Amino acid sequence: MNYQERLLKVIPGGAHTYSRGYDQYPLNAPQILTRGKGACIYDPDGNKYLDYGMALRAVNLGYAEDEIDEAAFRQIKNGNNLTRPSMIELEAAELLIDMIDSVDMVKFTKNGSTAVSAAVKLARAYTGREMVARCAEQPFFSYDDWFIGSTPLTRGIPQETIAKTKMYRYNDIDSLEALIAQYPGEFACVVMEPAATEEPKDGYLQKVQALCRANGIVFVLDEMITGFRWHMKGAQHLYGVSPDLCTFGKAMANGFAVACVAGKREIMELGSIEFEGRERVFLLSTTHGAEMCGLGAFVATMKFMNQHKVVEHLWDYGQKLIAMMQRKAVEHGIGDNFKAGGIPCSPYYLTMDSAGANSLALRTLFSQEMIRNGVLMPWIALSYRHGEEELAVTEHALDQAFKIYRKALDQGVEKYLNGPAIKPVFRKHN
Repeated sequence: MNYQERLLKVIPGGAHTYSRGYDQYPLNAPQILTRGKGACIYDPDGNKYLDYGMALRAVNLGYAEDEIDEAAFRQIKNGNNLTRPSMIELEAAELLIDMIDSVDMVKFTKNGSTAVSAAVKLARAYTGREMVARCAEQPFFSYDDWFIGSTPLTRGIPQETIAKTKMYRYNDIDSLEALIAQYPGEFACVVMEPAATEEPKDGYLQKVQALCRANGIVFVLDEMITGFRWHMKGAQHLYGVSPDLCTFGKAMANGFAVACVAGKREIMELGSIEFEGRERVFLLSTTHGAEMCGLGAFVATMKFMNQHKVVEHLWDYGQKLIAMMQRKAVEHGIGDNFKAGGIPCSPYYLTMDSAGANSLALRTLFSQEMIRNGVLMPWIALSYRHGEEELAVTEHALDQAFKIYRKALDQGVEKYLNGPAIKPVFRKHN
């Protein structure tokens, strides 16, 4: 059955995030899935795949983790969404504040885009400025216009909105200094992830923090991906910085829809209501923002992660995986054309052609052959349920995939690739 046609008929793009779209996967990828358990996913025909996508990094323990699901079920049985704040809402807020050193207040929502846009709004209200500086190398902060206007996909976005977001380079403090000097007194905030494919060098994050404070700019750290993977207190703790505002999501609740904006009281309380006569900021106001099942899952996930040393496991498995991928690439004579690396708790891989240029066709071929051998690896997202057995399955798939990769380099990728190459998400035209 052609599920892709049915999906495209009823859902724009065929999925609810563009990263799940058919143009991001080889032709032999499962078009639709039915369930997941542990580190594996299943399609309607019963085919099983070891998964390194892990719900776009939202699942960091494993699919259908009983302890987390049961905590969510308990909250569902309590009513799931009540007329006034719930007990689990208070417990979750106090837990996050206790965990993250820079946080005095928190507001929950359902997705990362909403949380980061709320941080931008708070920064604009706090500073009375409108411009946003965002890190150029980091691919996604929000589906809202302030961010998307800085990508090639500007259709439907007012020019005045596009003009208010500017970009600077990661690990290049001079580029941020130059940007601030070019628009003195105009930036409300600097928005960035603490790390992505590379770690900060030479005190870079500390320099960004100091630059923001010297210029009255709100320092926003987006920890959607780094939070509860790099460290239980966030990458901000690992790298020794204290943002004014920070956002979390993804791994907060093992796949349940929980995200948040959090930070300093003096900024966060702009969205509050108890200060008589003060002009208000209409901050997040979402019916389902404090849905009880997700917050119950968040509390249980944090407990599980501490008990089972999940962060340590992610770092350890990632180191083993990177080393194995590099070793296998060399064994198959493609060490110059396939690279695995990055921060161990969140690795990446690169596919290069014979000239050393990045190749989406070879990336698609690699993904195609991994799928043929039972492994879905559109990128590398790790979970607690990736263990020694999963590493062995991955090693076998790599051996098979790299045999074809070597042939493709020698004879041409078009001879071995079935269907079109994957495309960039942020492209101007389909």
